[in-house]
Amino acid sequence: MNKYLLGGLLLTATLGQAQDKATQYAETITPADLKKHLVIIASDSLEGRDTGSPGQKKAADYVAKHFKQYGLQPIATETDGSKSYFQKYNLYRKTWGDVYVKADGKTYNFNQDFFLNGLLTTPGEVSVPTVFAGYGIDASLYNDYKNLDVTGKAVVLLEGEPQDANGKYLVNDNDQKSSWSGPQAWQKKAATALAKGAKYVFMVSEKEGKEFDQLVRQRSVMSRRFNAMSMKPVDESLSNMAVFTVSPAMGAALLDSSPKKLNDLKEEIAKKNKPVAKAPTGKVTLKVERNSETIYTENVAGYLEGTDKKDEVVVISAHLDHIGISADGQINNGADDDGSGTVSLLELAEAFSKAKAEGNGPRRSILFLNVTGEEKGLFGSEYYSENPLLPLASTVANLNIDMIGRVDKEHANDPKYVYIIGSDKLSSELHAISEAANAEHIGYKLDYTFNDPKDPNRFYYRSDHYNFAKKGIPVVFYFTGVHEDYHRPGDDVEKIMFDKQAPIVKLVFHTAWTLANREARIKVDSNKP
Repeated sequence: MNKYLLGGLLLTATLGQAQDKATQYAETITPADLKKHLVIIASDSLEGRDTGSPGQKKAADYVAKHFKQYGLQPIATETDGSKSYFQKYNLYRKTWGDVYVKADGKTYNFNQDFFLNGLLTTPGEVSVPTVFAGYGIDASLYNDYKNLDVTGKAVVLLEGEPQDANGKYLVNDNDQKSSWSGPQAWQKKAATALAKGAKYVFMVSEKEGKEFDQLVRQRSVMSRRFNAMSMKPVDESLSNMAVFTVSPAMGAALLDSSPKKLNDLKEEIAKKNKPVAKAPTGKVTLKVERNSETIYTENVAGYLEGTDKKDEVVVISAHLDHIGISADGQINNGADDDGSGTVSLLELAEAFSKAKAEGNGPRRSILFLNVTGEEKGLFGSEYYSENPLLPLASTVANLNIDMIGRVDKEHANDPKYVYIIGSDKLSSELHAISEAANAEHIGYKLDYTFNDPKDPNRFYYRSDHYNFAKKGIPVVFYFTGVHEDYHRPGDDVEKIMFDKQAPIVKLVFHTAWTLANREARIKVDSNKP
């Protein structure tokens, strides 16, 4: 027989056997095994796996235990030089500590009875006199501070600006509002009061009752930005220019008065077209703390060493953590986000480990990487990309899995799909391998809607693969879209479609199998937005 023909037949036979082996190990990924892991990862006992929380650490321990069971190697280094599955790193944030106000024998609670605009801290609990300062305006045609001494006091002022009986604004003497009104007017009012020697500023909201309660709830959510985590210690510069926004009832209590009398003052200004002649006073005790906090967290990494091309590595990733417990006490279990990715990673690790144990291990090495801090700003993958456990120059690709257990509205009647994001951004070969793996083994619809650089959701930039892509490493992001339980307590195990999820995990497996076993490393030959 012709030797070239014989060689071709042998090569074809070898490739066919390799594909048969790939299918054999891919079949070990089952809906039942995915569910077996997820009922642990997304259980109430882990309390939503908030970054750095005891629940997140329980999840990390669970993953590390299975990595060890599968025979994966620990390659992170502890301070004592020993090897670990945990790549530890710290996050930092400033948080609100004790924040309360006492007036007229009652204690008012932060983000329940009032909210704060701006940042403030006090030297422990302080008590100061209060004084009513009208609308807190200092203008040429209208001045609340004329003949009013506010030095060392807490001023209580009204939101907005005064109008006469005909609706004309007194500041401008016309029907147009001035800069003393509007969402940012608190800054001008606070700066004016503090410049005149005031110690603290309380603004009485125009809203009351249920409307004010709703406003406080909205602002309490917005205030979380002041608790945002950072990769570096937070050096917070406090100008102490802040405003306590309070209800009319609380405003009256600050002045040892009543809501009716406070409203009478407002009507007096409108009737006389000038500030009140005599400003009521009272006393307030308050405390506002800003605390520094260090969050100790860790990525979990398990290493499967390759054979003849072991110095090159494929990274398969998912994020381990979620958003924890809501302010109302409900647990956000994050079964889909990203429990689905975490358990997929475990199944992939087991399948490749079984292949290696039976003498069919990958040529290139594979790193199974569970990162944390994704929900806070992709911090775990950023930390890895800046402190890689294996050289980035030797990293062939990153396959990232985030939310593949549900369907979105667009595919409610066609669950056999997966969004593929990023596969063609840096490597045409990676895109082709992904397409071929699906065509040959899975047959799902590969939806590239979110791969469009004009997509307003910008999902390409919103999960952990992006920190690899920024380093020039080709990526594929597997995703099945946002649903009604995204970042809500309803993201639970019973809603996960394991029969739909398992084929997507097999798609990742076959893509990784090809990447790890092909002769040539994939080329980085494009740079698409």
